[in-house]
Amino acid sequence: MTTHQTAWLYEVLGQRGLIVGSSGNVSTRVADGMMITPSGGAPDEAVSLVHAGMDGSVLSGHGTPSSEWALHAAVYGVCPDARYIVHTHADACTALACLGLPLPAFHYMVLQFGGDDVRCAPYVTFGTQALADVAARAIEGRSACLLANHGMIVCAPTAQAALTRTVLLETLCRQYLLARAAGEPRLLTAAEMADARERFKTYGPSGTTPRASVSSLATPNG
Repeated sequence: MTTHQTAWLYEVLGQRGLIVGSSGNVSTRVADGMMITPSGGAPDEAVSLVHAGMDGSVLSGHGTPSSEWALHAAVYGVCPDARYIVHTHADACTALACLGLPLPAFHYMVLQFGGDDVRCAPYVTFGTQALADVAARAIEGRSACLLANHGMIVCAPTAQAALTRTVLLETLCRQYLLARAAGEPRLLTAAEMADARERFKTYGPSGTTPRASVSSLATPNG
């Protein structure tokens, strides 16, 4: 069901306006590499995922993997628990990334990405190993990062979690930009973030990650 879930994730990201046209890509880790959306594909078109190795080679079937296959491979390399990766040019994430700024501790929900901020990797040309390298450094130990003058990337253990994290990151970036437009946001202190981190350990039925709204779109079976 992995391929079905990846196709579902790609479609829903398009429906929510988080991937527009070919400005984004999705993949899932498989035993010998990844299943990744094709180069030039769009979520509102019928696309077939490409079975690619972590070196970008096509392992079976036809098609050309996304030009950002190296970015996905590098993130899988530093995020061993990741099974799904989403890369988008979502509006608020990209706007903040175009300022070359990380998402700071303006809100305790920033903790949901693994640290007190969401790092911003420096700008390098898209579709290159250099981009893959800087993104891997920015996301290591976390589940998301921004890409300067480009967009964002999120990794997760499930398709649902990848969608939830993508929605949450876009929401937080939009809220931070709104706060900056109104004045200088108050950032939480290290002690306040530590207190929130402790509180999250007992949040929900088993300390589960708070979920951003995903509307009424159903999770795929399997």
